[in-house]
Amino acid sequence: MRPTGIRWAVLRNPKPTDKEVDVLKKQGLNVWQLTMLALGTVIGGSFFLGCGAAIHAAGPSVVLGFLLGGVLVYFILTALSEMTVANPGIGSFRAFAGQVFGPGMGFVVGWTYWTGMVFAMSSEATAVSTLVRNWFPSISIAWLGAGIIAAVTLLNLLGARKLSNLESFLAAFKLFAILAFILIALLLVTGLFPGKAAVWLGALKTEPFLPGGWKGLAGSMLVVMFTYAGFEVIGLAASEAQDPQHTIPKAIRSTVAVLVGLYVVFIILLLPLVPTEQVDETTSPLVLALQKNGLSWAGNAMNVVLITAILSTMLAAMFALGRMMRSLAEDHMAPGWLRDKHDVPYRGIVCSGVSMLAALRFGLFFPKVYLFLISSGGFALLFSYAVIMATHIRFRRKNGCPPNGNCQLCGFPYTSILVLLALLAAIGSMSFLADQRTGFFAGLGMVVLYALCYFALHLFRGRARPSNGSNRGPTKSK
Repeated sequence: MRPTGIRWAVLRNPKPTDKEVDVLKKQGLNVWQLTMLALGTVIGGSFFLGCGAAIHAAGPSVVLGFLLGGVLVYFILTALSEMTVANPGIGSFRAFAGQVFGPGMGFVVGWTYWTGMVFAMSSEATAVSTLVRNWFPSISIAWLGAGIIAAVTLLNLLGARKLSNLESFLAAFKLFAILAFILIALLLVTGLFPGKAAVWLGALKTEPFLPGGWKGLAGSMLVVMFTYAGFEVIGLAASEAQDPQHTIPKAIRSTVAVLVGLYVVFIILLLPLVPTEQVDETTSPLVLALQKNGLSWAGNAMNVVLITAILSTMLAAMFALGRMMRSLAEDHMAPGWLRDKHDVPYRGIVCSGVSMLAALRFGLFFPKVYLFLISSGGFALLFSYAVIMATHIRFRRKNGCPPNGNCQLCGFPYTSILVLLALLAAIGSMSFLADQRTGFFAGLGMVVLYALCYFALHLFRGRARPSNGSNRGPTKSK
């Protein structure tokens, strides 16, 4: 049985043997692979398409939103890093929450995260199918979506190292697309693009910084956090990392630096090229900006980028889902047949893939119900991040710094409390926004449902225990 909890005291002297050091150096995911895995999860359709909604709501002040979102991500990931470095076992934040708040919290956050991600990724499969149908209109969305989910599931069965190589290529492709846009936008803004006059401030000349006021900026923060969502895969991959005490913190710093840097520069160069009131979630702001400046070839090129981005996100998300399911099974919080002794959680991956297929099929039959459930995916992610911060605050107060002085979070506990309050405010704001209200109540219902499931499971096991105990005597005497 692999360790699933955090025990500072046991790890006060966590020096591995020489043989273990050699094994760690030869096996496991390195900093580059972990970083590219995280970037592959984060940079997806939510950024290439979803950031348009944030830009429309906040106007030019959306830059502040992305900076603030980057700060929140840094603190969440750093808190996760401190706990993960102390015990790079299976389960990451779910196991940590169970250690600090009791197994009930571990059960609820694990299942809420898994369910939210399953629904979110099945919707991503629908999005990819819609884009692919532009080239193959005779194939139905149902068959395309099922084929994409099956492919993503099978690729994950290859294992972490092989998957990380593919994910690195796909993530690099997405990064290349963003960098290419940044370069083209810079040439357009400065007038260095052949045959084009300099844009300079362009649309920014006539736009107020806060067109929707502070309320508009606050409303954009929910979408901004969604564009950063998925970074927690680093923690879930810790059990398969190479020398996690060193690779995890380095991968986290690299991920935050690349994400915040690219996002902020991207938005700053995008704003002069297109008025923010013309940007929404229905069209990629990247495509719109280039088309408005006479580069209409961007449509087909961005179609390829979007498909690659979403597939990459699905691959990395399935990686996280399989490991979360294994973690739940190892702690007897999921059916026993989902336990897997292999390094690759084959059963958890296949179960997650089958669940995605069921969600996809259910959504195609009942689109209104499906949309209601899909919107809870965002709630599940924000809820998980809030649990990470609450767990970290309580554990640091009780146990102090992790071993070897890996106390990385500055300003504790004040910064941690502020981040937790910001996440709770983001969750609460969903109930006041018309397009997010369904997600709020669906997510809240999911948390309550799993809390009741845990209570029922605990009650059932409590009643079954006496009969099990009464049979122990005869069993031992045989």
